[in-house]
Amino acid sequence: MTFIEALILSLALCVDTLVVSAATAFRTKMNYRRGLLMALILGFCQFAFPLAGAIIGDVARSFIEAVDHWIAFGLLAFIGGKMIFDGVRGEEEEEENVSNSHGSLIYNYFLLGVATSIDGLAVGIGLGLDNPLTTVLWVVVAIGIVTMLVSLLGIYLGKRNIPVPERTANIIAGLVLIGLGVKILLEHLL
Repeated sequence: MTFIEALILSLALCVDTLVVSAATAFRTKMNYRRGLLMALILGFCQFAFPLAGAIIGDVARSFIEAVDHWIAFGLLAFIGGKMIFDGVRGEEEEEENVSNSHGSLIYNYFLLGVATSIDGLAVGIGLGLDNPLTTVLWVVVAIGIVTMLVSLLGIYLGKRNIPVPERTANIIAGLVLIGLGVKILLEHLL
């Protein structure tokens, strides 16, 4: 996977992080210290879930090597299709209840991190099936860093009441994931 492909994948995976960060900053009295904490936690979760998925995919690769490209394509196409469906349907984010106590904030930020990183687990499985773990490691680090930076951008936008085009972003991200799935499939079939 090239650097540009990893960057595009990272941006596609962190669309929901952008939206959640902006919405949380808009609805709460978030200072920049809490914003940095939130961005670090969301970035860590978006790193950890694809890494866990890649480990699962790497272990499973030897058992399903003949069809691994179809599984990787199916996972990416499913996640991408769901993102497009949600973007077209225009489903609104649920309101998060973010408390003011430090322990409660960390807990809530981890819940948001898990909720926004589930798709990363499936993408990680697809990457692990198609690539050696050493190759995937730098990709998941890039995903974590890009997610943290995009979360900070979302917090900045939310604090300034600048809307984030969630529907359009979901559709574009879904198309990117489907495109990556098609690329993996074509590389194995051709």
